[in-house]
Amino acid sequence: MAQSRADIIADQLEDLILTGAFSSGERLNEMQLAARFGVSRTPLREAFQKLGQSGLVEQIPHRGVFVCQPGPVELLEMFEVMAELEATCGRLAAQRISDSALTELRLANNNCQAAVDLQEADTYYRENERFHQIIYVQSGNSFLAGEAKRLHRRLKPFRRVQLKARGRLAQSMTEHEVIVAALTRGDAEGAAQALRAHVAVQGEKFHHLMMSLKPAAE
Repeated sequence: MAQSRADIIADQLEDLILTGAFSSGERLNEMQLAARFGVSRTPLREAFQKLGQSGLVEQIPHRGVFVCQPGPVELLEMFEVMAELEATCGRLAAQRISDSALTELRLANNNCQAAVDLQEADTYYRENERFHQIIYVQSGNSFLAGEAKRLHRRLKPFRRVQLKARGRLAQSMTEHEVIVAALTRGDAEGAAQALRAHVAVQGEKFHHLMMSLKPAAE
């Protein structure tokens, strides 16, 4: 699915924030950014709203839009919760997923593989997002799915930047294959463990994420 202009601007702003072009607490100048991207203020404001959903900016009435990034501890805690939400979705989906949803999941996974072949991290993220959304819905628990989707949106910028680490696309794809296999055979614990490991960022994965965000922190 083609991205809207606001989606493209939001992705570009995410990259600028996460690579340190804008520091935490800095006010984003609407006029300058509209000129920079060659757009009117409408798609720019839509992009700000998208960034607000992921918590990268805060819109303060009568003051403007300010960059707002979580610290390392908060980020680690969010990923920890996300890993457990995904594990629970996987455990339930392994018991409840429909044949048609499994077909849809495999299609999303095939699209992920095509993005890996082309080394297109952002395309991979969009198909990866679809892959995970299917699992959330197939958990059969709408409250759980809603919570997973909300935290997924909150962590989007950081999950996108993770995929740009060397070798991460191929590693993520391998993890997807394990997840699909577990769901296909109805292995609830296998699906839970695979999704938890796929999302968690402890150890070396967290180190790489922090290194990629280091310019923003500095």
